[in-house]
Amino acid sequence: MFDNIPYLPYVLSAFMGIGLAAATGFRVFLPMFAVSLASYMGWIPMNESFAWLAGLPVLITTGIATVVEILAYYIPFVDHLLDTMSVPLATIAGSVMFASQFADLGTFPQWTLALIAGGGTAAAVSSGFAGTRAASTATTGGLGNSVVATTETAGAGVMSILAMAAPIIAFIVTIILIIIVLVLGRKLWRKFQNFKTDRTSKTINVKAVDRKNIE
Repeated sequence: MFDNIPYLPYVLSAFMGIGLAAATGFRVFLPMFAVSLASYMGWIPMNESFAWLAGLPVLITTGIATVVEILAYYIPFVDHLLDTMSVPLATIAGSVMFASQFADLGTFPQWTLALIAGGGTAAAVSSGFAGTRAASTATTGGLGNSVVATTETAGAGVMSILAMAAPIIAFIVTIILIIIVLVLGRKLWRKFQNFKTDRTSKTINVKAVDRKNIE
């Protein structure tokens, strides 16, 4: 029934690419490992330009990188270091994931669209959760960061599977996710700013009291 719909393969490829890009916003390497595994096992087709993703060396490398990345986010201070690099790395990974599914347009339009749609989606999700981690650190002293890390890993896994199995649903979830990230991220940032302001004012008040007592 859907075979006669014009440009349907392109639309589905775009939805799949955007879903995978959103997944890289959570974790950079997990979606790449998922695509590499799926293409290596023959579950999804892979364009000749990205046949390297289906190779065993890439599968092993991304698998190791995935495990290291997931565990690193549970280590204090290391997770903050990764956050400083997460947005540019996610943008690159999201662009690659989108381009790998949208490879029949020609080099220039393919990578232009990949950078805008794939990279932009990944950057939006990644920056939103980086802000969430910053707010968690400020309000919980870092105790809530493990919950954020687990949520991110689960999000990357779910979005990767959805993108390959149900691209339309993955696209819809991505749109909802970006809206939530923008709205919730803004609220968390305001809360974080208010928390810093209150903490600064309390520090100033304590210093003023101490100075008065000394005098």
